[in-house]
Amino acid sequence: MRIVVCVKHVPDLQAERSLDAAGHLVRGDDVLNELDENAVEAALELAEATGGEVVALTMGPDDAVDAVRRALQMGAASGVHVVDDRAAGSDVVGTARVLAAAVRKLGEEAPVDLVVTGMASMDGLTAMLPSALAASLELPQLTLAGRVAIDGRTVTITRTIGDADEVLAAGLPLVLSVTDQANEPRYPNFKAIMAAKKRPVAIWDLDDLSLASTGAEADGGPEVGTAGAGTVVVHAAPRPPREAGRVITDSGDAGAQLAAYLVENKLV
Repeated sequence: MRIVVCVKHVPDLQAERSLDAAGHLVRGDDVLNELDENAVEAALELAEATGGEVVALTMGPDDAVDAVRRALQMGAASGVHVVDDRAAGSDVVGTARVLAAAVRKLGEEAPVDLVVTGMASMDGLTAMLPSALAASLELPQLTLAGRVAIDGRTVTITRTIGDADEVLAAGLPLVLSVTDQANEPRYPNFKAIMAAKKRPVAIWDLDDLSLASTGAEADGGPEVGTAGAGTVVVHAAPRPPREAGRVITDSGDAGAQLAAYLVENKLV
């Protein structure tokens, strides 16, 4: 069984972030997307149960390869890093097209049985990539899995919908996304970290994926980048600083003042 797990290098939520003069994000310390650790763990557990292998896949600038390296430290057998300036600024549609092309290219070497993702990335938080990827690959999808089981060529998941648990199943190949409730990601030890340095990481660009001339413009739409983004950022500005709150000393009428504040600001 061959499993591709998609990972993403995202800004550390605790790091300072800002915009440059052109409105581009100035990235600070980047890390493997926290929710992708659950995806890597799910892929590894399924591979261990079936005697398969895991390939870590990412798209991003040069330092995005660190996300792949982390997956290799956790136990992935190899990695692929798609890096190309022409894919900069891709939205979820463009990203899905690039990742799907990379999965198809991997499938030319050996069949890909399963594509695993996290439930969302902590930078964009659209939670749309798994579905967009499944659509690009024309594969069934099992999303937001809290539990995953495999029996032969059938994957069964359990996911929580409100107050109910929903059980879904589909045959391979398919796209699977898991939540942070699906497992407890393993922490690589020193031996695993050193072993990861010897595992191969292929570097591909859009030409390697035959995407150099694709995109919305190929269908007569506006030119939005060769990766085929479906949206364009027209403006970006720093968030205004938060205003200091008002401290009220309770002299016996704090409840009345609070009620007046809520009414004044139309919060009730």
